[in-house]
Amino acid sequence: MSQKIGVIGSGQVGKVLAAGFKKHGHAVMIGSRSPDKCKDWGATAGVASGDFAATAAFADIVVLAVKGGIAKEALQLAGAANLKGKIIIDATNPIADAPPQDGVLRFFTDLNESLMEKLQAAHPDAKFVKAFSCVGNALMVNPQLPGGRPTMFIAGNDDAAKATVTQLLDTFGWDTEDMGKATGARAIEPLCILWCIPGMLRGQWNHAIKLVRTQ
Repeated sequence: MSQKIGVIGSGQVGKVLAAGFKKHGHAVMIGSRSPDKCKDWGATAGVASGDFAATAAFADIVVLAVKGGIAKEALQLAGAANLKGKIIIDATNPIADAPPQDGVLRFFTDLNESLMEKLQAAHPDAKFVKAFSCVGNALMVNPQLPGGRPTMFIAGNDDAAKATVTQLLDTFGWDTEDMGKATGARAIEPLCILWCIPGMLRGQWNHAIKLVRTQ
């Protein structure tokens, strides 16, 4: 089913996801602080562009794809009224500005409260679902790996929202594992640290995480 997807964030992750949703038949708008920032890219990709508020107002489903440190501000600029009742796919990670230690990224959160929980608390009328945060942007859309479909871990308080996101992830070539309520994001966000270590230490970035069962 085609949806109106609004991607908040015009960096590489935002562009990859916007192009991916467009590829799969959705109407897409990409948002940045400046409405003109992505105008040329959007015209080439067949994606509309606007500021954060226009993008959120356009969307049935919002994708938050900004640096973790500005996620709260980006949602404020998007406007609470434009986000009310909508699914927000949260692709952010709370990566600190401090340099990695021995290839290990530093976070500005701790293990007892995820960034997504903070964002959900700030926007209680929206339906946050954590996704796309445990892999690099080059593999977010229909990854082709020798081990088959990798696993995307999701979490959120609304079961219907997670079911919708799971359907979208299936078209993007992912198996999905539901890690429960928003508190599950406490475990998902640090997977970014784990995923990045081979890249930081050995320049190896072409991998994804897969959950394997005995049955």
